[in-house]
Amino acid sequence: MGHKVVAFDISVIRGLWETRVKKHRAWQKKEAERLERSALEKIKEEWNLVSECRRRGVPQAAYCRNGFVDTGVRLLDKLERNSLLRQSLPSKGRDKGSSKFVFELSGEHWTELPDSLKEQTHLKEWHINHTLIETIPTYIKLFQAMRILDLQKNQISHLPAEIGCLKNLKELNVSFNHLKSIPPELGECENLEKLDCSGNLELTELPFELSNLKQVTFVDLSANKFSSVPICVLRMSSLQWLDISNNSLNDLPQDIDRLEELQTFLLYKNKLTYLPYALLNLKKLTLLVVSGDHLVEVPTALCDSSTPLKFVNLMDNPIDNIQCQDGEEMRESEQDRQHFDKEFMRAYIEDLKERGSAGQPQQMVPHVRRNTRDTAETSKTKVTAQ
Repeated sequence: MGHKVVAFDISVIRGLWETRVKKHRAWQKKEAERLERSALEKIKEEWNLVSECRRRGVPQAAYCRNGFVDTGVRLLDKLERNSLLRQSLPSKGRDKGSSKFVFELSGEHWTELPDSLKEQTHLKEWHINHTLIETIPTYIKLFQAMRILDLQKNQISHLPAEIGCLKNLKELNVSFNHLKSIPPELGECENLEKLDCSGNLELTELPFELSNLKQVTFVDLSANKFSSVPICVLRMSSLQWLDISNNSLNDLPQDIDRLEELQTFLLYKNKLTYLPYALLNLKKLTLLVVSGDHLVEVPTALCDSSTPLKFVNLMDNPIDNIQCQDGEEMRESEQDRQHFDKEFMRAYIEDLKERGSAGQPQQMVPHVRRNTRDTAETSKTKVTAQ
């Protein structure tokens, strides 16, 4: 029996492939335009700037503004022209009258605070970042004028109970340290408005005494080991921003609607299987971010186009964990990766806000599929929106 041979006109085959090539080129052009509009290039630029500044010993205060990396400043060019700017950059942006109330310290050569600091009780702000300092001295209680206590990215393992004496404290940032607990005395800082405890990795709970913090509007507990939303957080009646992403949550409390002022709720990288209907009672909620890998039940009203809510569903791929022989190196790598994740989400949320303010539809259900490596430099992120 012979073989069947199917013959085609060569022009038909050529036309078919020409059509496919045109479609592929159009897709490539559209994809390039999408990437150009996305936050990925901005994140890459920010990360390169941060890495170079760290290598040169530039303090974080010089290139961060309100927690965001300012790529508009030409720090590296200025450093090449004038090495003396290493001392002047931390205070840049503040007038001479206010700089005398601000204390800044950065660099891994610092293992403890200078003795002269004890005499400067007039200070209103501490910005101590990227040092090897492990403890905050008890004489901090003498700084009654303290407004901002920025202690991110150090080696701090505990906070003194005397921190509760800072009655005028408005912002406390102890992110990316080695804290395993928060002193209950912090609840006595009744004027506190912003609390950031993210990236400590081992933090599992907050003391109930923090329920007294009725002025708090911002709480970041991401990248820790919380198994539930702390009870004290549910009693922060003014809370507008809550980030408890990348923890060990299996469910949300049924009384989550106690947070009547909540506007932004970040829950991604947990193990939630359902979202409670109580979320529908949060009338001011405009942004909800979850990880959908384990979700089997979501209130349909969350996706209702008649509401102003942006419901963001992240789809996370498993992370390839590389075992390190040195436990400290493993911890450092994990903190760097968590920090990169936070920078990505900040940029992504800003991108959502910008698209919303530009007159685009408010109701959005994006899916972010992430393929993350242990080092931030090799992280690859694909973002699509439906």
